[in-house]
Amino acid sequence: MIAEPPERLDFLPWEYAGTASDEDRARQLERHRLLGAAGEAELAPDAFVAGSAAVFCDRLRMGERSYIGAHAYVTGEITIGADSTINPFAVVRGRITLGDGVRIGAHACLIAFNHGTAPDQPIFRQPHTALGITVGDDVWIGSNVVVLDGIIIGSHSIIGAGAVVTKNIPDWSIAVGNPARAIRDRRDSPAPTPTASTATPTTSAALAFPDRRDLADHLSAFASRAREQAGDLLARCYDGERFVDRPGLDRPGAIRPWCDAIELSDLLLRRTPDGHTRDDLVRRLRARQDPRTGLVAPGDLADTGLKQPFDGELSVLHGEASYHILCAGYALQLLDSRFEHPIHAVTSIDQLETQLNQLPWARNAWSAGAAIDAAGTAIARNLNDHNDPGPLSTLIGWLTTHADPRTGLWGQPDPDNGWLQVVNGFYRLTRGTYAQFGLPLPYPEAAIRTVLTHTQDRRHFTGNAYNACNILDVIHPLWLAGHQTDFGRADGKRWAESTLESILPRWVDGAGFAFAPDGTDDRAIPGLQGTEMWLAIIWLLSDYLGHSDALTYRPRGVHRPEPLHTLPPS
Repeated sequence: MIAEPPERLDFLPWEYAGTASDEDRARQLERHRLLGAAGEAELAPDAFVAGSAAVFCDRLRMGERSYIGAHAYVTGEITIGADSTINPFAVVRGRITLGDGVRIGAHACLIAFNHGTAPDQPIFRQPHTALGITVGDDVWIGSNVVVLDGIIIGSHSIIGAGAVVTKNIPDWSIAVGNPARAIRDRRDSPAPTPTASTATPTTSAALAFPDRRDLADHLSAFASRAREQAGDLLARCYDGERFVDRPGLDRPGAIRPWCDAIELSDLLLRRTPDGHTRDDLVRRLRARQDPRTGLVAPGDLADTGLKQPFDGELSVLHGEASYHILCAGYALQLLDSRFEHPIHAVTSIDQLETQLNQLPWARNAWSAGAAIDAAGTAIARNLNDHNDPGPLSTLIGWLTTHADPRTGLWGQPDPDNGWLQVVNGFYRLTRGTYAQFGLPLPYPEAAIRTVLTHTQDRRHFTGNAYNACNILDVIHPLWLAGHQTDFGRADGKRWAESTLESILPRWVDGAGFAFAPDGTDDRAIPGLQGTEMWLAIIWLLSDYLGHSDALTYRPRGVHRPEPLHTLPPS
């Protein structure tokens, strides 16, 4: 008889939210019901408890997106916050409280009771004591750690693998050894090397960039290579009539590939693409602007499609025309031009605050952030080109009063995507508003903390999810908030170095970067969008590390580091 393989989700429970089948979810509902029947249980609907875990609790509470992995041994009165994990083979017993964002590594042991040790009777007859264990928020307890009864581990702490915790650990401590002792403050020193469960899928950045000069040399060599091949990759994506993102794969007639080609040529060559004049490119981009709304309608920029009618509704907040505000507006600026007409659609939005409240913040914060980006950019364009601020004060006022001081972001994480939608929406929103007008973020330290937490969610940084959007939406917030505070700088730099090491070798000669270079679909084929975005990402990563000068290029379009319009002092 052949034994059945172990249940994958039991051992990889972080995959549950994104990959579980209807059968898997039904099985979890039954698991929740049985746990409730066996004792007092209060489990969030998306909490996961492995079928092979030995869970025999008098009371069990689990917050959103938390899990108990395969063959864990969990008994007693257990309270687990949101986004907290007990990994396979861990032992958690007694009266134990875990805060939010706690990671307990495999084979760790938290025992919240003890035997007496008096010499007058054998150990098995000694009375028990039970003081309890409390773990704060944002704590990483490494593999094979032992935590004894009565211990309090402060928030934001890291307990190194194999440590034995016999005394309380203050907030922000990095503690190692037997007995465990704090060796430094996490805020003031580089983070320890991540475990396989939290690291990005690259080797240590120190292996590729052993010193600062080595990193600068790598960046300089990369930039020279990209510049030498810029003409080839642009020619590859021009079919004789129009620019396309990826030859043979994309429908003809999109506007963004033209804008990406203009940006790439400006970035690497400081001129228009070969075979195209400035006046001709301006003519094409302006031809699609709707005089009534000021928005750029979808359509073909080849001469055969320039006057193609568009009968649909054009919106600042939704649809294809919203991104054209960014790409076409900046492409025209690179050509020393501007939109022929003001963007009337943003100045005529009725009840702007009501529409902002109605954006999908709860489940699609990226879409909400993209809408804000487009509205902010439309206002900036009108202010820059036509001296019309429109509803700028209303927009900035609403954003500032609706930012969450706990996270620094807008919107809330969801069970399926974690912080992905919120972080990605934060990038789009702040790019088009705070960054574009040179305004400070409301809560920069909280934002950095949330974004760094998001980088530990491997679901969004491997395979198809290792894409230009997901990386850009981390580095731009770190870079932007880093202008206001050094909070989290060591962790951020470590991530930036690792990401640079990962992306530089993915350049394809003569073709540039793919949007998702590790993907399994056609987004893994190099194109204009992927190349434009990754070159901007590389600049932001390098600038965050203090080495952007080595690239000898600086984005001047959608991803420009300078504000489009700096507001005068009030």
